[in-house]
Amino acid sequence: MSNTIDKRSEILFLYDIENANPNGDPVNENRPRFDAEDNTVLVTDVRLKRTIRDYWYDYKGYNGKEGKDVFVRETKYNDGEKEYIKDGKGRAKDFDEKVETILDTCIDIRTFGGVIPLTKASITKIGPVQFQMGRSLNKTEVVEEQGTGAFASGEKKSHATFRTEYKVPYAVIGFNGIINEKSATHSLMTYEDKKLLKEGIWEGTKSLISRSKFGQTPLLLMVIDYNTSFYIGKLRQRLNLIMNELNEIQIRSVDDYQIDVTELVDELKANKDKIDNIDFRADSKLQLVYNGEKISKITKDEL
Repeated sequence: MSNTIDKRSEILFLYDIENANPNGDPVNENRPRFDAEDNTVLVTDVRLKRTIRDYWYDYKGYNGKEGKDVFVRETKYNDGEKEYIKDGKGRAKDFDEKVETILDTCIDIRTFGGVIPLTKASITKIGPVQFQMGRSLNKTEVVEEQGTGAFASGEKKSHATFRTEYKVPYAVIGFNGIINEKSATHSLMTYEDKKLLKEGIWEGTKSLISRSKFGQTPLLLMVIDYNTSFYIGKLRQRLNLIMNELNEIQIRSVDDYQIDVTELVDELKANKDKIDNIDFRADSKLQLVYNGEKISKITKDEL
């Protein structure tokens, strides 16, 4: 595949969530994943990748038509009597178990990699794009909300069912990510895939409008393109939240804090010679501060 990625990139992504569940844990009553040691919310890389995959499928035409698809998605088959969900081997058979066809067709395998289970073996493709576990920049808490359902708990019952939901009042969640050019040579991730990745991160987050996810807004997306096999690392950890008046637990919107990017920008300046470009996007309401002064963007020309 032409135009395969040949340069390393590093990703920093921030979004906020208000009165919702960013990533429920199915083995813990679907409570938000939470680090009780420091009172921060956790979000798995799998959740972010699902957000991106869903966006590609729903909005960008990667739906199994015209030679474009998402490999890791729910597909079904019918045996004449009942409908079933395909397993991984069944999904691979949709492409005649040809790895070349899967790579040519499926943007998520080119981008994130995956295990392709075949009849006689399995092939693992390590994805160029990897994210660390996301974590909130602020301390928060998990709140429990109870309510009643619309239907009775059973036949000839006079009371409706009860439901319990778990949410976080507000959190600013950050992800670190890498695009590894060495892995891209094997998965054949292209620069067009990279463009759709950035779009999927931002617009996919905005498109999360299910009952448990509505209330998430992308705040900042920065993609640093390097001219060498180097990356700074720990971009999220180089940010600091400055409270305007409330403490971390009390904040409820982007108006309640500023993000100090001094440590991050100073590190970028120290490695400016290794940077080709910085692609930067931020919500207009996000308040960024460098050395005590408000700034609106971070670009290579301004380092």
